[in-house]
Amino acid sequence: MIKSAMADFRIAARNLARNRRRALAALLMVVVGGVSLILADGFIQWIFWAMRESTIHSQSGHIQVMRPGYLAAGASDPYAYMLPENSPQRSAIESTAGVKLTTPRLALSGLISHDETTVAFMADGVDPNREAELSKSLNIVTGRNLADAKAREVILGSGLARTLAVEPGATITLLATTASGGINAVEAKVAGTFVSVNKVYDDSALRLPIGLAQSLMRVKGAHLWLVLLDDTERTDDYLAGFRARFPMAASQLELVPWHQQADFYKKTVTLFSQQMNVLRLIIGCIIILSISNMLVMNVLERTGEIGTLLAIGFKRSKILRLFAMEGLLLGLIGASMGLVLGYALAEVISAIGIPMPPPPGMTEGYTGEIRVTASVMTHAFLVALVTTSLAGVYPAWQASRLQIINALRHNI
Repeated sequence: MIKSAMADFRIAARNLARNRRRALAALLMVVVGGVSLILADGFIQWIFWAMRESTIHSQSGHIQVMRPGYLAAGASDPYAYMLPENSPQRSAIESTAGVKLTTPRLALSGLISHDETTVAFMADGVDPNREAELSKSLNIVTGRNLADAKAREVILGSGLARTLAVEPGATITLLATTASGGINAVEAKVAGTFVSVNKVYDDSALRLPIGLAQSLMRVKGAHLWLVLLDDTERTDDYLAGFRARFPMAASQLELVPWHQQADFYKKTVTLFSQQMNVLRLIIGCIIILSISNMLVMNVLERTGEIGTLLAIGFKRSKILRLFAMEGLLLGLIGASMGLVLGYALAEVISAIGIPMPPPPGMTEGYTGEIRVTASVMTHAFLVALVTTSLAGVYPAWQASRLQIINALRHNI
C-alpha cells in the first residue's frame, strides 16, 4: 500500500514537471496565499495579544478579588464592599506558585480643582511600589510616577491634565464624599501625567497613593486586590483553583478574571476573527480557481495518454487518484514553502516594526509586529493544503470519466 502510494506520488511529480512554467506559476500562487495568511493572521494575533496585555497591565490585572456584588452595586455604595488591609486570604493567594504579586486598589470619585477650574474625576488609590510591576502599560508622558504609598501626590490622565491646564509640580485639590457621608478635601502635587490604552479613561482619571486615598475617604482597606500571574494563558486554571480554595459563601470573596470585564477586547476579537475568516475564504477561492485551471489544462493536453492508459486496462479510479495526487503534491510543496517564507518574513517585519496611527479611542500610535503562533501556522498550512487538494478533485474526476474511443482520437 505504501509502495503503491509512493509510486503514485513519483508519477504525479513527473507529470507536473512536464510543464514546469505552469507548475511553478501554480506553486507560486499557493506560496503567496500561505504567506499572506501568515502575515495577516499574525498581525491580528499580535493586536489581540497587545490589547490583552495592555488591559491586564494597566487596569485589571489577571484576576480581581472583591466582595460579592461589588461590580453590580459598588458604584452606588462603595463603602459597603471594603476589603481589609491585612487578610490571610490575600497572603495565601500571593504565596501561590505562579503568582507574581497582589496589590490593593481603592476606587473613588469626586471633584478636582486647580485655580478656577473644577471638574469631576475618577481615581484609583494604588500602592506605587507594586504598581510598578503591574501597570507596565501605563505610560508616563511628563514628570514621573508616584513615589510611595504615603506621598501626597497624584498622576493625571493626559486629557484630564489638559482640561485643568496643569503640569508636573502644580498643586491641585481633591474633594470627595467620606464613608460617614461628609465632605473631605486634600491638596496634592501633580507628579506626572500618563496615557493608557483608553482615551476616555485618560480624560477623567487620576491615580494617587492608597494612603492618601484612604485619608481622603476616611476608610481603611481597599475595594479590590489585583492578582498578577506569570502566565496569562493559565488565568482560568488559577481562577478555578482559587475559587475551590476560597468558596464565595465561606470567604465572602468573589474572584473575577480579566476577560470578564474586557468587553471592548472581546468585541474586537470577534470582529477581527470574522474578518480573518472572510480573508481565508477569499484566498482559498483564488487558490482553487488557479490550481483547477492548471490541472484542467493538464487533462486536456494528456487526453490521448489517458485514453491509452484506459485502453490497456488502467482502472478509472487509478486515473482519478493520479490526477488528484498532482493537486495534493502541489498543496504539500506550496504550503510547506509558504510556512518557511511566511515565518521568515514575519521575523524580518517584526524586527523592523510596523508604524501604526492611533486607533479609535487612543491618543498615540504604536509599532506593530507579526506574532506567529502554532495556530497561525496550522491555519495557513491547512488552508493552502486543503484548497489545493480540493482544486484537483474536479479535473481528476473529469480525467477518469473520459470515453476511451474519444480520448484515443487525440493520438491521431
